[in-house]
Amino acid sequence: MIRRRFLVLALAAAFAASSPLARAQEATGPTVFAAASLTDAMRALGEAWRAKGHPLPRFSFAASSALARQMEQGAPAAIFASADEPWMDYVQQRGLIVDATRRSVLANSLVLIAPADSATAAIPLARGTDLAALLGPNGRLATGDPAHVPVGKYAQAALTWMGQWDALSPRIARADNVRSALLLVERGEAPLGIVYATDAAASRGVKVVGTFPAGSHPAVTYPFALARGAADNAEAKAFLAFITGAEAAPTWRRFGFALSEP
Repeated sequence: MIRRRFLVLALAAAFAASSPLARAQEATGPTVFAAASLTDAMRALGEAWRAKGHPLPRFSFAASSALARQMEQGAPAAIFASADEPWMDYVQQRGLIVDATRRSVLANSLVLIAPADSATAAIPLARGTDLAALLGPNGRLATGDPAHVPVGKYAQAALTWMGQWDALSPRIARADNVRSALLLVERGEAPLGIVYATDAAASRGVKVVGTFPAGSHPAVTYPFALARGAADNAEAKAFLAFITGAEAAPTWRRFGFALSEP
């Protein structure tokens, strides 16, 4: 009797271990290198993917420039999601992605923010708008470092279009990614900042006081691609198809992104 019971329990354990859900739980999810501005939406999509019986992807969020350079140095990314085209170009030129998988599926807009409790009112962002005067004598403008962080490069283009770059360049608080720039404004350490609309919407500590015209900077698009080292990784390919497909579209929209592909 005891032997039979042991056999039944062993068979049940073996069946459970061989089930698709058990195998998915034991498997390792793909490592996704994603721009910091994708943090909230990508995590939500990761949870949705796990709810479908897949292993939870492992995310690394940072500036696209930092992630691209990590890939160049051999970091084992399976998927790369950049906040601009140039950094995806960078990894593609070095043979680090599967070219045929590259897709630019999302778009964003660039906004000017201030602390939520500040008295700063709406600011019309046009050629000649004097942002330097609005910063006051000692205030700094928070954004990504224009030397390499995508949001900072977009900001530099917009400020140049406004005729404000020369005046504001020495007064920029150069953050290492867009979320760090957002935090500087949330804390009141910078009276104004330039971030993406989606990041501003995710924060209760800031308010949008202006939106930069689309023509003032290159379009903010997000190219995604499969890393060359994951060319044969079925789970990575499936997750990339999921986040760039129709099923993920409502989540991207919920977090404020526009879809740049039909």
